[in-house]
Amino acid sequence: MKLPFLSVVAVILLGAATATSTSDSSTSTQTRIAVPAGTIVGSVLDGVEYYRGIPFAQSPTGSLRLKPPVRLEPFADDTIQATGVGPACPQSAASSSPPLLLEASSEPGVAAILSLGSSIQNETEDCLTISVMRPQGTAPDAKLPVMFWIYGGAFAKGSTQPYNASVLIPRAVAQDKPFIFVAVNYRLGGFGFLAGREVLADGSANLGLLDQRMGLEWVADNIAAFGGDPAAVTVSGESAGAISTFHQLALYNGNNSYNGNPLFRAAIMNSGSVLTSEPVDGDRAQAVFDTVVEAAGCSSPANVTADPLACLRDVDYATYLNVTNSVSNGLSSSSIALSYPPRPDGSILTASTDVLAKRGKYAAVPLIIGDNENEGTLFSLSQSNITTKAALVTYLREIIFHHATQEQVTALVDTYPHDYHNGSVATYPEFQRLAAILGDINFTLMRRVFLQTVPASVPAWSWIATWNRGTPILGTFHTTDVPRLFYDDDATSLAMQDRYIAFVNSLDPNDGAALAPVGYQTYWPTWRDTNSTKGQLLEFGVNSTGLVDDCFREASFEYIESHLDVLRY
Repeated sequence: MKLPFLSVVAVILLGAATATSTSDSSTSTQTRIAVPAGTIVGSVLDGVEYYRGIPFAQSPTGSLRLKPPVRLEPFADDTIQATGVGPACPQSAASSSPPLLLEASSEPGVAAILSLGSSIQNETEDCLTISVMRPQGTAPDAKLPVMFWIYGGAFAKGSTQPYNASVLIPRAVAQDKPFIFVAVNYRLGGFGFLAGREVLADGSANLGLLDQRMGLEWVADNIAAFGGDPAAVTVSGESAGAISTFHQLALYNGNNSYNGNPLFRAAIMNSGSVLTSEPVDGDRAQAVFDTVVEAAGCSSPANVTADPLACLRDVDYATYLNVTNSVSNGLSSSSIALSYPPRPDGSILTASTDVLAKRGKYAAVPLIIGDNENEGTLFSLSQSNITTKAALVTYLREIIFHHATQEQVTALVDTYPHDYHNGSVATYPEFQRLAAILGDINFTLMRRVFLQTVPASVPAWSWIATWNRGTPILGTFHTTDVPRLFYDDDATSLAMQDRYIAFVNSLDPNDGAALAPVGYQTYWPTWRDTNSTKGQLLEFGVNSTGLVDDCFREASFEYIESHLDVLRY
């Protein structure tokens, strides 16, 4: 999801630092893979082969801007050099950071995460590429399982660039559980998620989701050439990537078939699942569309009778990027009120994902889903003027929940005590309560809403992270799991890595857990384990793992679950 600031915390949204470039000829060698579209040249470094920035669709520029992706085959040139970091799709504009974030970033634990990031490189509209990483020397017939990663960034920022498997793959190989890692670029912001009545009529909604789907189809067609098993794909992601993962489960009412076979067999969702979304042609989406069209000059008298989408396709790249960033995009106090989220279009996404989940209209596959304890703190740093309950209710009613009445929003707020505290330090009088509400309606309690729809026959494991409990202001905040999953080597981070490696291989995160260090051998029951009367979570704590019941904030959960129809945004 989108943060109310990006200049300092873009690195959190993006996850972790890009590893040393694999194109450095002094430290790496090259390798080649033949696929139906041509030859891909990659690089080898420290036991991992990297093939980054492989095009899978035609350039979405010119007449293909704001159009569904068009498959690319063969390559424009017979040989693709995939030895760099690859491109990034156009990013949303950065803004200044609120003082509370600057104060929080002075803490060593927070500063360490902030320092992990690096700037996005090679930003371009021609960005539909995919990256593949595998153990060095993987045999063509190895049939390794595949982890397909969708990056986060609030559907407005992000790239495959920061995500490499330089830690995960060697660790998996050492455990005799090798796998292939794939990451996909998809269009963002006004390039990938522009909505409105005109977009709906044109059949051009939710393009970023279609980019992701075409990436999955590319894996089905090509991963065997890398030694991967197209029948053993786990679709996964964090934040907007986790929300995208559920959308991939729910596209076409849960039909994930391609050429007669399922595109994936399992899913992993870190901080995200279902959303309560307004439709593509709803008032909020239409207001964004109209603003973009006007800012681009496509509603001027000279263009008033023309197709506004055709006009937007003709606008030069720099202008279009600027006008799509001219609307409120979650920066500053607008927080989670995104301008460019996925929205139901009645076709590929037939309803809001909370509705599809309750109807069982999604691919029910084995899954892991979890949250950080304080998902909402990062989204609540710019609202320090909210010092009373009345101000909190007004903010939520006017900025977030347009469909709810004053009485309904007040009732929601009342389910959270005025002195609410949850593992972080209060800054302004309503900070903790606002952070809990924003975190719950986006992540934590929506996870529970989703889990209640999972059939009893489908194994689903869930977790909560408290590893940063006590960190001033932020606590265990949104995205702290990303560096732990991809790069960190402390015992708790390794515990998460090992659970995921096991799941990608055997669909059981307990596989090998008995051999973990003392304190990390906890048997992880499925969320609906019959030995518990409530859903159970594996807690990734500061120095150990353990089990907790998933029953916190029960009154808030019951209210949210029974009022999803008015809590849309």
